[in-house]
Amino acid sequence: MNAAKMSPRKPADSATMVSELMMPHQVNNLGHVFGGVVLSMVDRAAAVAAMRHSGHPSVTVSIDRVDFKEPIQSGEFVTCLAQVNFVGRTSMEVGVRVEAENLLSGVKRHTTSCLLTFVAIDRDHRPCEVPRLDISEPEDARRYREGQRRREVRELLDRELEAGEVGPRGKAAP
Repeated sequence: MNAAKMSPRKPADSATMVSELMMPHQVNNLGHVFGGVVLSMVDRAAAVAAMRHSGHPSVTVSIDRVDFKEPIQSGEFVTCLAQVNFVGRTSMEVGVRVEAENLLSGVKRHTTSCLLTFVAIDRDHRPCEVPRLDISEPEDARRYREGQRRREVRELLDRELEAGEVGPRGKAAP
């Protein structure tokens, strides 16, 4: 179906939550949860958000940013909150906030933030169009603009690197 014919969807319609209790086999020698364990949860939450928005199977294209703010300890309850921020023709930027909760004290901490890009695919595993976002809420519009700007910056950097315009350490190539 043509994306122009699909009704725009609100970012909140894609909201997804994935939670898990962190166990001793998921931590390193410092008792901190492995980053890969967190990223696996993030990817699953983001995939569900992308599929909810697009109505199609969706695959991870890139993990554009991961900010580990604080370590997560064994025994904490981890929740990944995902939502579509921006959509292109076939791609979607999904933001994920990770929180860790000490179940005994009830204290929750924002431990990780991630941005991922997904592409919706059809039955032939080819990219397919996705619905536009309804950005009538101010916060949704802000996130959309920020996602659009991140996409523009990535595309510009890709063009510069492809053309050899940027050398080592970000200096102009001779």
